[in-house]
Amino acid sequence: MGKSFLLVTASIGSGHEKAASAIADGIKAHFPDAEINTVDFMRRDTSLINAFMKSCYLKMLAMVPNLYEFMYRFTDGEKKGGFIQLLMAGAMSRSIKRLIKRYRPDVIICTHPFPAEAVSHLGDGWRSRFVSAAVITDYSVHRMWICPNMDLYFVGCGFMKKQLIADGIHEDIIHVTGIPVGRDFYRKWDKAECRREAGLSPDEPVVLMMGGGLGLGHISSALAQLEKLPEKLQLLVVAGRNHELKVQAERFGAASHHSVHVYGYTDRICRLMGAADVLVTKPGALTLTEAMSMRLPMVLHEPIPGPETDNARYMSGCGAAVWLHAGDNLACVIRELFAERHALPDMALAADRHVRPEAVQEITREIERLLRS
Repeated sequence: MGKSFLLVTASIGSGHEKAASAIADGIKAHFPDAEINTVDFMRRDTSLINAFMKSCYLKMLAMVPNLYEFMYRFTDGEKKGGFIQLLMAGAMSRSIKRLIKRYRPDVIICTHPFPAEAVSHLGDGWRSRFVSAAVITDYSVHRMWICPNMDLYFVGCGFMKKQLIADGIHEDIIHVTGIPVGRDFYRKWDKAECRREAGLSPDEPVVLMMGGGLGLGHISSALAQLEKLPEKLQLLVVAGRNHELKVQAERFGAASHHSVHVYGYTDRICRLMGAADVLVTKPGALTLTEAMSMRLPMVLHEPIPGPETDNARYMSGCGAAVWLHAGDNLACVIRELFAERHALPDMALAADRHVRPEAVQEITREIERLLRS
């Protein structure tokens, strides 16, 4: 009989869910007889408390992003963060126990810190029933990810392992695999073919603009800046689930001298990345990892204060992205990247040096090793 896997994610943005989906595909390939269930920990039918916390988070991002940054930094300290973490884990422990009773998993994989905290908070009698793993879906380690009773940790880069060790996690359970993304992002996409499919000119520059699944990142103001460029661009705007942004982008496109193509939430991101010369995006870690996997140069702006600032710092430090700070002009940066012959190829080479195409396979291999032992 095959093993039972429970992937617990969170519908806050799309990154945590994308990582869980990539891991689920890897489990299917590595464990053909496995039973796989993926659960959104923040859905109302999982927990009303969790759903309420999600609602508060989204409202905070939309209305008072500086307050979110304060909360992020406030909870990152050992004492204050540890106390908040204990309260949240206690509140969420009932949710995770219900899931364990329902699915009876042999393995629980968490792609968000809230379920990881709840799992780690369980008593020995509960945790002895399964192998637990945390997959960190940013390029830094927040205090909320410090869950000392997890069996495995998977992280995106080497200094994250050092961060976890400094916070008391045993180094033997930490594996530097990279952040898992769908296997289609490692394919060799033909740029000319991707442009034909999207109805694009093969010769004019293509800029892909994304704001994550929630359509954040001040895309409307970025479009206004790019309108000042006299050179004609082909702009691919992905509005995600943000209907208002989609309407605004379509209205902009009708009057723009650029060629503007607008998409809502789409499963064709890899093809759009394949067609693009450069990506303009807020620095959500999954989007950055997908672009890096496709060797697509990035311009990063409007990070959500906290984790996305850390993600932008990592990608710009790798040389795969340009990070726009307050006062930087997006139009000038885009013009310079297209004007400087080596700029975009050098960024693509930098991305290639940091790609981790075996992330999913490494995760499944380590889980299998622990199950066997």
